[in-house]
Amino acid sequence: MTTAAPVTETFIVTEEIVVRASLEKTFASLIAQIGRMNETPDGKPLPMVIEPRPGGRWFRDLGGDNGHLWGFVQSIKRPVLLEIWGPLFMSNAATSNLLYRLSEIDEGSLITFTHTLVGPFPEDHRPQLITGWAAMHARVRKAAETGAAE
Repeated sequence: MTTAAPVTETFIVTEEIVVRASLEKTFASLIAQIGRMNETPDGKPLPMVIEPRPGGRWFRDLGGDNGHLWGFVQSIKRPVLLEIWGPLFMSNAATSNLLYRLSEIDEGSLITFTHTLVGPFPEDHRPQLITGWAAMHARVRKAAETGAAE
């Protein structure tokens, strides 16, 4: 007999980030910060590779064909949309969808971020996930505003 249990656990993180820079600079900063400029919330380098095209991989390259796949670019429309789907840093049955929507506002750009995680995810890791995204988005904002993403 085969049975299936529905996945009932969903965890969603949302954030809006106002960036005093153009859409193009903000998008370039986002790509750099989730890629080669990525770091942990406490400032340790955690460089990643992002292939910014449909189906492109987002992964941590450890050298020698070793590493960790975090996800795939589901959709991209420069400079207003980046969507990534995949396991991210999970080693269990959870899957994630990251959605970055950028829009032009009077102050510059608005990033609307949504991370939807479906599947088992330890309760004690949830605060770290929220602070981790907030730290990354602060770096995206700072790099775009100072021109450091170029």
